[in-house]
Amino acid sequence: MSSGWFAAAGSGTFTVHDLTLVLLVSAAVLVVSVVAVRLSARSGLPSLLIYLGIGLALGESGLGIEFDSANLTRVLGYAALVVILIEGGLTTRWDGIRGSVGPAAVLATVGVGVSVVVVAVVARLVLRLDWTVALLVGGVLASTDAAAVFSVLRRVPLPRPVTGMLEAESGFNDAPVVLLVVALSEQAVAGTAAHSWWAIAAIALGELTGGVAVGLAVGYAGGWVMRRVAGGTSTLFAIGVVAVALLAYAVADLAGASGFIAAYLAALVLGNLGLPHRPAVHGFAAALGWLAQIGLFVLLGLLASPSGFPGQIGPALLIGAALVLLARPLSVLVSCTPFGMPWRVQAFLSWAGLRGAVPVVLATIPLTAGVPGLGWLLDLVFDLVVVFTAIQAPTLPWVARRLGIEDPHRSVDLDVETTTLDELGAQVLEITVGPGSRIGGVRVFELRLPVGANVALVVRGGEAFVPAETTVLRHGDRMLVVTASRCRALAEQRLLDVSRGGRLARWSPR
Repeated sequence: MSSGWFAAAGSGTFTVHDLTLVLLVSAAVLVVSVVAVRLSARSGLPSLLIYLGIGLALGESGLGIEFDSANLTRVLGYAALVVILIEGGLTTRWDGIRGSVGPAAVLATVGVGVSVVVVAVVARLVLRLDWTVALLVGGVLASTDAAAVFSVLRRVPLPRPVTGMLEAESGFNDAPVVLLVVALSEQAVAGTAAHSWWAIAAIALGELTGGVAVGLAVGYAGGWVMRRVAGGTSTLFAIGVVAVALLAYAVADLAGASGFIAAYLAALVLGNLGLPHRPAVHGFAAALGWLAQIGLFVLLGLLASPSGFPGQIGPALLIGAALVLLARPLSVLVSCTPFGMPWRVQAFLSWAGLRGAVPVVLATIPLTAGVPGLGWLLDLVFDLVVVFTAIQAPTLPWVARRLGIEDPHRSVDLDVETTTLDELGAQVLEITVGPGSRIGGVRVFELRLPVGANVALVVRGGEAFVPAETTVLRHGDRMLVVTASRCRALAEQRLLDVSRGGRLARWSPR
């Protein structure tokens, strides 16, 4: 089995037997990947590292599957990144990132520029590269990875502004970095006419502006259409919503604008328009997101050549250290200080700039563009991503606690698969009473939830029960709060107030 299967499929020589083998391997990879999620949760390592390991095990140094097409990896990588961004946009709440959009946008543009320059200087000094290639290395490593960030945020209880900042940044920064790497790759190819830096900046700004306009326009127009056809099945409706976000990418790209930012913004708009069938949309988008992550990371593992890893481990450690300890903190400092962001939050953001599939996919761009002498780049990026993700991701909960920004109260929307809740205008929240939350020791009636909200169920020690008004809540409890949609924000704010201030926390209705 090899990448020749793709050529065989196109030439008509792909047989039913070949299909059976493809399905066998694909299904086995998916089953192992699902099992790996549990291992990831226990170890604290992002599942992406396990998926990369599966790809390496299947590749030339494992079972012997040959795959060496950087061009196909780039194409499929783009497709997977679009799906991952759409899933992130659809499941991101606007009220959670509203206050973070400004600093996140600056971090995704100005901060990226700072990071590129710092890494380029180090690469120039350490690897003795010419400036164009050094800047190319900085560009490839500049973007945080949406898949890695979203997966880690599911496990770390952080204040909403911090979570919103990381979500918004990972959604925004892919677009400018892709444009930068493509431009630098063209600069590095011998015989290609060089563009001035101001021209490159003007082109990038135009493409980003166009992508924003297309994303917002398609998102709102698509939401208007989908709201009027919502009478169909929830599954079909979910397909339509995702298709609208994919349409935004295609329209923007055909118009010469940034498809990545268009897809993310269209999905963000659709996810916050209050469309019906939200549980089905979230479930379908999450399933597609997982498939995209698994397929992308396994594909990248297949593309890798482990024999080249040892030769690049030294440069990878030096460049990675400069990226994590110097470039990322400096970019956060420059981007977030003007917004009055506390130093503790800036310190956490500096450590939480996870790299994942995006740098590896970006490393294929100069390879497919024909930049000479960069055969080592993919190995360096692989080494850097694996080593520093394995260091950073498991330590994020500890860093959050040490910096004092871990939120003891964790509230998440719980998607219940039924159209009745939509028709009734109701929502369900899952509340976890963390070890530092002052909800512990409070009776249910002392929560003083707004009219229209109530604690429907408590899970304690694996046992579920319906609480009475006098039931004392304990640390570690998980509560299901049923609330009318109109007072959902009030209910969540009240729970947050009690979590921080105790039973006497003042409730000011908004």
